[in-house]
Amino acid sequence: MFYELYEKHIKDGISVFPAELCLMLTGDELAADTEKLISMLHWVQEFPAIQRFIIHISAKSADVSALVSRMAEHAAVRVSTPDGEEICGSGPLEVLLVVGNCGRKEIADAVLRIAAEGLRPEDITEETLESHLRYQVTPDFVIKTGGNHLTDFLIWQSVYSELFFCDVNWAKFRRVDFLRALRDFQSRQRRFGK
Repeated sequence: MFYELYEKHIKDGISVFPAELCLMLTGDELAADTEKLISMLHWVQEFPAIQRFIIHISAKSADVSALVSRMAEHAAVRVSTPDGEEICGSGPLEVLLVVGNCGRKEIADAVLRIAAEGLRPEDITEETLESHLRYQVTPDFVIKTGGNHLTDFLIWQSVYSELFFCDVNWAKFRRVDFLRALRDFQSRQRRFGK
């Protein structure tokens, strides 16, 4: 009972939310506890101010088909793999589940698309590059469990994101850890590179 009161106390104190939340996992972390991702989806849905939930799984071989069908029961899920994309489910929360794609390749591919269009180098701006990126997202908040390093996903898009490194491994990550992360987000002063 005390634990539930503590969670409620933290939740009631949160008033500022990221519009786009990103979670970075490894394939091993996902394999250790797939069900936790369904739980986290429910935790995110408790806060309607969070409009997009981005999940990056760094392993190319991660089997997420069962996970996707479960998530699609609760949200609009766009699944992106190196082989393509699919959209399934519906709901107010948009979930972008990215498996095995990396940011370095995304930027290289964007440069190739720009070159194929024949643009002159002096005509290429930041906006040009951004418009050619595969993922048109701008996460406000990135959570990484069990470590202090990120994957190279969303290199360009997350340059102004707030980063949260949780000491707790994914398998032990609890709702209270998620709430603490959100509480930490609201205490930050976002500078957007300034």
